Amino acid sequence: MAELKTKIWVQALIRRAEAGGAAGYVLRSGDPDAGAVLVKVALPDRLARLYAGARDFEGERIWTQPLGGDPVPEHEADAYATRRHDSDPDIWLVEIEDRAGRHFLTEPVEGE
Repeated sequence: MAELKTKIWVQALIRRAEAGGAAGYVLRSGDPDAGAVLVKVALPDRLARLYAGARDFEGERIWTQPLGGDPVPEHEADAYATRRHDSDPDIWLVEIEDRAGRHFLTEPVEGE
């Protein structure tokens, strides 16, 4: 089965978030066909969780939490995203604002 283009995948994620009562934004657009994706979930009290797309041993998309499973100060998530963008300008950064902390990812997330 053909892989979805990144731009379409990002649009679907934002649509899922909005359908669930959250807000979703593209903070940085990357390569529309095959760019990597970071998903930042903004929580109350200026905290955030960060999810990075990866591949498992079978080549399926999974998500890791490069800053750990606990919320971090939002500026730490932003600094990580900036460093990733500096090394990979094709990366996408999507922000989900959800008071309940839902990420709306449908693929497996390591540690969950």
